[in-house]
Amino acid sequence: MSGMASDHNSTQEEYIPHYLQKEDPFASKLSREADIIAGFYLTIIGILSTLGNGYVIFMSSKRKKKLRPAEIMTVNLAVCDLGISVVGKPFSIISFFSHRWMFGWIGCRWYGWAGFFFGCGSLITMTAVSLDRYLKICHLSYGPWLKRHHAFICLAIIWAYATFWATVPFAGVGSYAPEPFGTSCTLDWWLAQASVAGQVFVLSILFFCLLFPTAVIVFSYVKIILKVKSSTKEVAHYDTRIQNSHILEMKLTKVAMLICAGFLIAWIPYAVVSVWSAFGRPDSVPIQFSVIPTLLAKSAAMYNPIIYQVIDCKFACCRPGGLKAKNSLKKSRTYTISAHRHSAAMNETQLE
Repeated sequence: MSGMASDHNSTQEEYIPHYLQKEDPFASKLSREADIIAGFYLTIIGILSTLGNGYVIFMSSKRKKKLRPAEIMTVNLAVCDLGISVVGKPFSIISFFSHRWMFGWIGCRWYGWAGFFFGCGSLITMTAVSLDRYLKICHLSYGPWLKRHHAFICLAIIWAYATFWATVPFAGVGSYAPEPFGTSCTLDWWLAQASVAGQVFVLSILFFCLLFPTAVIVFSYVKIILKVKSSTKEVAHYDTRIQNSHILEMKLTKVAMLICAGFLIAWIPYAVVSVWSAFGRPDSVPIQFSVIPTLLAKSAAMYNPIIYQVIDCKFACCRPGGLKAKNSLKKSRTYTISAHRHSAAMNETQLE
């Protein structure tokens, strides 16, 4: 046993990550044509993401005092996506077109931090949204309890959480490093190949910033689906206004589910490749293959505004009185269901 342990330790000591094996870790390992294609791809993604998320934030700012708690969380998600597009994408776009990373180690660490910070913020925001949907659908008494100040407290926790985990690598327990293809930077997943401390760091990041939030999201929406199936017949016996309110809540839930699904579909391939790089055989992931999940993950910020607009145009869910918008341009009615113990009271407000 001691012999096996010594062999393992010697392997870790002998391992040299890709960015230390060559004199220039920032030179592109892809062909110039591939870099140009990737640069154009990220440019399109960046423009669409910036315009889309900027539009969501602008429209929300026009009615910021009327935003409901769930809408405040949606705006925070748009802020995270806009941050990824504005702060991060210009670095990678310039580098792809230049056929090398142009900003040195300082720029690499900044880019890695910003990408991880806003990415973690997005996922934790979606986790909070999924919990909100779960409590709203499965525990009716929760609905009237959540106020605007609770949403702002939740935002403070989200930003603190993202800041902590993105900054931990600067405390000496991790690092940010160039990707194997050279023109982008990320968390130093390859530390897991070098030491036990590196393995603990990578496993902690994976659990607290991916696996645990994803598990909460999946749990929330599974419970919602089960609840909807069991309560469909009950809702059918209510009057039209209660049915409309139920439909509204379900459409908002579908928006949240689509957003979470899009994010996870974009990021899970990247996470799989990162885990393989961290714990698999050193350099076992081909460089040409590693760039595809990276580009897919960078497109995640573009999906959400598209989902907002498609759902908003089709159902008008995001505006007060949206269910009546097709029948009247000047007046609309919004119905609020307040559940108290085992009974529900309906309040109708006329909006000019």
